[in-house]
Amino acid sequence: MDSTFIIEKSVVILVVFAVTMLMAMYSTWAERKVAAYLQDRVGPNRAGWGGLLQPLADGMKLFSKEEFSPNTPNKFLFVVGPAIAMSTALMTSAVIPWGDKLHLFGRDILLQATDINIGLLYFFGVVSVGVYGIMIGGWASNSKFSLMGAVRAASQMVSYEIAMGLSMIALLMMTGSLSLREISMQQAGMNWNVFYQPLSFLIFLICAFAETNRTPFDLAECETELVGGYHTEYSSMKMGFYLFAEYANMFISATIIAVLFFGGYNYPGMQWMVDNVGVNPANILGMIVLFAKICFFIFFYMWVRWTIPRFRYDQLMHLGWKILIPLSIINIMITGVVMLRGEIAAYLGF
Repeated sequence: MDSTFIIEKSVVILVVFAVTMLMAMYSTWAERKVAAYLQDRVGPNRAGWGGLLQPLADGMKLFSKEEFSPNTPNKFLFVVGPAIAMSTALMTSAVIPWGDKLHLFGRDILLQATDINIGLLYFFGVVSVGVYGIMIGGWASNSKFSLMGAVRAASQMVSYEIAMGLSMIALLMMTGSLSLREISMQQAGMNWNVFYQPLSFLIFLICAFAETNRTPFDLAECETELVGGYHTEYSSMKMGFYLFAEYANMFISATIIAVLFFGGYNYPGMQWMVDNVGVNPANILGMIVLFAKICFFIFFYMWVRWTIPRFRYDQLMHLGWKILIPLSIINIMITGVVMLRGEIAAYLGF
């Protein structure tokens, strides 16, 4: 294997890792600022200008906190739980196309850690493994509150993964590809999938809230019943891993939504920019456009959190099993009928 290729991919992986961690870190600051704005408060404003150094102060605080473990016979699993949660949150970024390509040092550098033809399937597979981090952590804590929070989170994530997967089938029928890069390229200009599959987008968005344990689906951390939920017994950076994993998952979910339904790095006039301005400026602008879309959806996550009250657990499961799953199946049937009608019309020459 070409050593230049290995160096190139190593740099891309390090940059993607750093960006994911940076976005997760500053999402905590943005969350507090958005909450303060919606509640007519100031928010963090002491550490740095506008509180921009607050995430660094919070990270130092977590590192300096006392490290303790509960009286549990599963001390190894107690450590493995947050490690799995954090690892799966970071692994999902490997297949995301952050841009088209950059021409540097005489090479075309693909702005993606790896372009596999089953990228969307890889995303679902890694996200599904993430539930083990929560379940193992709650069970190994030797606490009924942590265990109940873990069971709630696990059943919620498994239930909504079904609806999320079914919502993707209609989109895949239309695009004919599991590659995230291919799906992005098909949405050049304003040919966004959200215009063709609005119901699929709506179902995926609702399921993304449930998958990331965000309000109104944050039943795993109901403080009046379960204290802190599955990470009640955790302290220091083990708890920090769980918190970081939640924000990293929110960032990745916002990215997947932007890539699948809103064109990813594509923007109107991108091909004209490539032809008349150059590949590098056009694709750098594409990266900026993608991150603008991501920031909008992250803001939407936060806006919903501080606007809508938490569901009851029976309402949560009712929505997932009795509403979203049937809607996903109906959407698949409608998509199939429309596609079949179009193929018959094309065959008959209409």
